Amino acid sequence: MRKLAAFGFSFAVGVFAVQYLLPGRYVMAAGLGALALGISASFLRGFRRTRVMLILIGVGIGLVYSWGYAKVIQEPYLRQAETLRRNLTMEVCSWPERSTFGAKVTVRIGPFGKAVYYGDEKLLSLSPGDAVTGDVYLTDASSIRGNELTTFTSRGVWLLAYSRGEAVVEPGRGSARYLSLHLKKRFQDQIDLLFTGDSRSMMRALLTGDRGDMPEHLSSDLEESGLYHVTAVSGMHCTILLSLVTALTGKHRRRLKAAVGMAVLVLYMLMVGCTPSVVRSVVMNGCLLSAPLFRRDGDPPTSLATALLVILLQNPFAAASISLQLSFSAAAGILWLTPKLWPKGEHGGVIRFIAGSFAVTAGALVFTIPLSAYYFDFFVVVAPLSNLLCLEAVSGQFLFGLMAVLVSYICLPLGQALSFISAGLGWYVLDAARLLSAIPYHALYFCSGYLKYWLVYAYAAFGICAVSGAPRRRYIFAAAGCVLTLILTVHMTEEQMTGGKMDLFVLDVGQGQSVLMVSRGRTALVDCGSGNTFRDAGGTAADYLNTIGERKLDYLVLSHYDTDHANGVERLLARVDVGTMLVPEIESEYGEALRELAQEHGVQVEGITEERRYALGEAELTVYPPVGSGSSNEEGLTALCSCGEFDLLATGDMDSATERKLIESVPLPDVEVLLAGHHGSRHSTSTELLKAVMPEAAVISAGENSYGHPSKEALRRLVLEDVEVFRTDLQGTIHISVN
Repeated sequence: MRKLAAFGFSFAVGVFAVQYLLPGRYVMAAGLGALALGISASFLRGFRRTRVMLILIGVGIGLVYSWGYAKVIQEPYLRQAETLRRNLTMEVCSWPERSTFGAKVTVRIGPFGKAVYYGDEKLLSLSPGDAVTGDVYLTDASSIRGNELTTFTSRGVWLLAYSRGEAVVEPGRGSARYLSLHLKKRFQDQIDLLFTGDSRSMMRALLTGDRGDMPEHLSSDLEESGLYHVTAVSGMHCTILLSLVTALTGKHRRRLKAAVGMAVLVLYMLMVGCTPSVVRSVVMNGCLLSAPLFRRDGDPPTSLATALLVILLQNPFAAASISLQLSFSAAAGILWLTPKLWPKGEHGGVIRFIAGSFAVTAGALVFTIPLSAYYFDFFVVVAPLSNLLCLEAVSGQFLFGLMAVLVSYICLPLGQALSFISAGLGWYVLDAARLLSAIPYHALYFCSGYLKYWLVYAYAAFGICAVSGAPRRRYIFAAAGCVLTLILTVHMTEEQMTGGKMDLFVLDVGQGQSVLMVSRGRTALVDCGSGNTFRDAGGTAADYLNTIGERKLDYLVLSHYDTDHANGVERLLARVDVGTMLVPEIESEYGEALRELAQEHGVQVEGITEERRYALGEAELTVYPPVGSGSSNEEGLTALCSCGEFDLLATGDMDSATERKLIESVPLPDVEVLLAGHHGSRHSTSTELLKAVMPEAAVISAGENSYGHPSKEALRRLVLEDVEVFRTDLQGTIHISVN
């Protein structure tokens, strides 16, 4: 076993144990214990002594280093969060971005700490290297309202800074330190000059790793077809850059190739941002380039361990980065499985190309599928086909796009000519992604437990074959068994989720609302939004529709235009065909934008000014016009879904006064289920409404929020009226089946 690989991977085990397993009070003791055992291993005899020592010492150092890093680097910054307001001078270390309520930018506070600085849109004028001085309110970036987060700490961000008043900007201080970021901006400006539309967004992502302005339909098609990974700068990009360097320096000038190649790769890494995937690729390529200079053979496992060691030494909290876990899992799978599947040379040409593409894809997926299932609740079935059809085209798109940008600085017409080639390849890739994502069951979503059990079965089946040293034919039997059980699992999932005359799903979208209604192949969705930026309401609704085998939504009802009820519409329209969108006839800038978006997707838009009824399989959907006035909450629609003797009522965010108007204006029936108003606000779900509709159960759609939803007052009223309460924040998605 390679010594550096043994130490590097063992160090990583210690770091990951701190992040996921060991309580903080036991870390130091466990680290010292592992070091003591490692030193004691020096008394062992035989070839295993060095191996055991390296593993135990690596684990011990990883534990102790993580503990020390948190104490020395992180905790001094967290103590600053105890001061509610203070005056700080911060150095801008990224380009600013728009946020939900203004803008945000990453800033440096002191030598080892970063913060995300939130303010108004004036922040958009800042540049890397500017100094900003002002009053800020600081909070711990690792914990928001009691929820542990790794999004920020995995990037070395310890604090969130919220602007409190005017800030003084000193332009340009330290700008030389951020030369690579300014170079990236120049590079992106040149891309904008050469490309337009989706080609521009794709080239920004491919060349600079910037996916910030990628439209929803584009990112959705790439995700659903299994091609989104190409927009993360990684091994493919670095390999192409090294190929260009080799072409310029010559194959046999190893020292020159290594020097120029590493300089180019490091500059590119700094320019696109030191994400785990690009750091891994640069370090691994650096090891492989330098190995011949020291008369050593390049060893991929050792270079992979070295890359992981470098990243975790810089920030042990990076172990919790999803990007790092996916990148290293894919690389490990390719190193381990791909050589076992790659043909030995008995075939050539097309057969060898197809087999090679499948082998690489299988290697990349073998360890990343469980991670994708855990973090994103889905995996893409057509990924092998997508990679076979598109990866070579993506490589060409990157190569010609890079050449177009570089050449355009010298000769713009020649750069534009090269950009046409790149754009043509890009159109092919995007069309292929769109077609692949339209294939039924192109991806599987873990909306039901059956698929999770199937995934465990599939890995167990192949794992047993691998451990037992089974002959090749048993792998074929295992694969056939997995395919057959997958078909059965998908069928069982659809039957379980749509077995009633009508099935309703109050989707868990956090602090928002989205209710899916299904009856005999007809579908409707009431609201589609979330107030939590980390929740994708449109994606969640599309996942459930795809899981039950539906690619079309007949009706989309928006009770009103608040973001926590409507900000998932763009994502939904990018993934699902919608027949009709029902909206209130009120003036709203955001509502007008949603109407235009719907029309772009060919969706019929109906403004509701009177009671409307819509057939929904064996059910009926009734939509009532607004009965209140004032805020958007009071001018919203009311939806009643009925199937036989069953009724569900959704009142949006209206308050108790508007609820009284609703009772007076509409002959509401007794309902079996009431969707509690305004996420359980104390101003909604009034006693008058409860007595009027007499629900047997109430469902509260809520998530992480600062409003106190669901309120004690609303819960008390429900209990006093003997209403059974279900909550998405505690129980997840609520499934109601009507038989």
